[in-house]
Amino acid sequence: DIRPLYEMEDFAENDPQGRIGDHEESLKRMMSLQMASVQPYLFFSGRCEEALAFYEQALGAKVVMKMRFSDSPDPVPEGMLQTGFENKIMHSSFMVGKMAIMASDGCDDKSKFDGFRLALSFPDEATADSAFNALAEGGKVDMPLVKTFWSPRYGMVTDKFGVGWMVMVPGEPM
Repeated sequence: DIRPLYEMEDFAENDPQGRIGDHEESLKRMMSLQMASVQPYLFFSGRCEEALAFYEQALGAKVVMKMRFSDSPDPVPEGMLQTGFENKIMHSSFMVGKMAIMASDGCDDKSKFDGFRLALSFPDEATADSAFNALAEGGKVDMPLVKTFWSPRYGMVTDKFGVGWMVMVPGEPM
């Protein structure tokens, strides 16, 4: 069974103002937006290499890729990098559990982590405790791990790089 394929132009005489075509384009844009994903991208102000090693040890992170500014196929624009950043990490990607996180040294040592936290969920309290304690090493406990009405184990910590984490074990659905 061979069927002809039609394009919107084939129906132009039935849609002289183009409303149906505009509606179809609007639906295509909406579908494309619904396929988007949001992924954290962290800038470590020249400490990305150290941060990647820390997350490998503390969280069992797996570094997927790492590229230095000096390895870039395109030259870095003049004056973009702070002196001494030529061999720093331009782009990296690492996995924490099922989540991909991207990271860089950035172009200077002035980045700050402010106004967000990464939420990290574990299936059991012992694993949550271990990860929380590892993240707290050299960092700051903002809220100790405790039982809450929504979680058997929840706490907040800012690691030694200034990244804020919420560590938790999911509670029972309400």
